[in-house]
Amino acid sequence: MTDLLSAALEAHGGLQRWNRFTTVTATIVSDGELFADKGLPQDLEPRRMTVSLHEEHASVLPFGAPDQHTDFTPDRIAIERADGTVVAERRNPRRAFTGHTLETPWDPLDRAYFNGYALWTYLTTPFFATMNGMGVAEAEPWTESPTERWRHLRVTFPDDVASHSTVQDFYFGDDLLLRRHDYHVDIAGGFAAAQYVYDIDEADGIKFPTRRRAYLRRPDGRPDHDHLMVSIDLSDVHYV
Repeated sequence: MTDLLSAALEAHGGLQRWNRFTTVTATIVSDGELFADKGLPQDLEPRRMTVSLHEEHASVLPFGAPDQHTDFTPDRIAIERADGTVVAERRNPRRAFTGHTLETPWDPLDRAYFNGYALWTYLTTPFFATMNGMGVAEAEPWTESPTERWRHLRVTFPDDVASHSTVQDFYFGDDLLLRRHDYHVDIAGGFAAAQYVYDIDEADGIKFPTRRRAYLRRPDGRPDHDHLMVSIDLSDVHYV
């Protein structure tokens, strides 16, 4: 574990406290160009997200109908009814994105898979970096502005963890709280994203950003503010 990761974990509530919990639930409202590009424009209705903290498992309710929810793990995505009936299911879901570009349409299972791994990553940052198989190294700091220079943690994900891309970058302010998260969206043609996070809140002793805004990332590393690909607002967060 790097010194930066240790300090960031402590700033976000501490690994000892994190390990007391198994699940986080949150109300999410999401939007952005990506979903329209994929032929699945996002409504602004609140949904309830549930994420396991120590294994990659997530679910969102409702999804497609009031009594339906998703069930995500890296090797399976499903849409299910409240009674457990499977509405739709796909094994080895990552394989379905082979050859996709940014303009390739998604079906509901594609959307559910993206939602599952993305929200799992976001709701467990930075603590997921302590899981087995994660490669973690401190990289060169990022100068965001003349007055802001952020420390930089580079994480390499193992093959059995689904996420945006194998290598992702996390930037932390002077208070060691997350400011920005960079990645490539491999399942959508590998476009580069710079996701800024804002409005830190605290629930059950864990600190987390309540607003996320992911922009296209230009070759110089700066965000293209004309293209807001994904926005996510979080509220009513609870760790159990």
